[in-house]
Amino acid sequence: MEKKAMCSGNLGNSETDMERDLWSALLRADGVRCSWKGTEPLTEDLFSVEENPDLKTPYPWNPADPEAESFFTDLEQGFSLNDWQADEVSARASAFFARIDQLWSAASLQESLVERFATRIPQELLGAIATQAQQVLTASHSLADQLVQCVQNVLPNLAEEDLYVLARPLAYAMRNGESHRAVDSTLEKIRTVAWEELSEVEQARLSLAVARCALLEIESQEHKE
Repeated sequence: MEKKAMCSGNLGNSETDMERDLWSALLRADGVRCSWKGTEPLTEDLFSVEENPDLKTPYPWNPADPEAESFFTDLEQGFSLNDWQADEVSARASAFFARIDQLWSAASLQESLVERFATRIPQELLGAIATQAQQVLTASHSLADQLVQCVQNVLPNLAEEDLYVLARPLAYAMRNGESHRAVDSTLEKIRTVAWEELSEVEQARLSLAVARCALLEIESQEHKE
């Protein structure tokens, strides 16, 4: 059986519901379960596949396949928009596809951070920072607020006020136009050892520097568009 993953759920109003629907729409298979709750990075570990050779993957990944027509016909019969207003369909469709774009951007950002920092920070923590970076830029917060929000879940033992103190040099550098130099300077001061060997303060400084890199990369991509 080809292993494709599916998260069940109906189209909802929250971002979590939309992400579940996205995976449900794109990845459909028998015998697959998803334990994702929407509060952590989406990884392969959250999917389980029943080892049953008789199960089939019903989704026709080749739309030109003669058997695809019956699949899509059955799918359309089970999904009706008759009770929806046209403006509601348009609004939800726009939100859905905007979320697809955001997910692809987050995946690309995480890959970029992994390439640069995988030897210094566990990959799941980089994923958490990348996810938060995508979200905080949509709100009108100060840079210090954005940096702290990016790393709070990664550093649960540090008080918020301590994170603000450590984030201040990176936030201040933005006003002087020296953001990249401030990041490089911060990284140079942190020992190049395993994450577990760093002190909590070193972990915080490193995480904040990574968060600043993530925000800079997102801003750079937006300017290109």
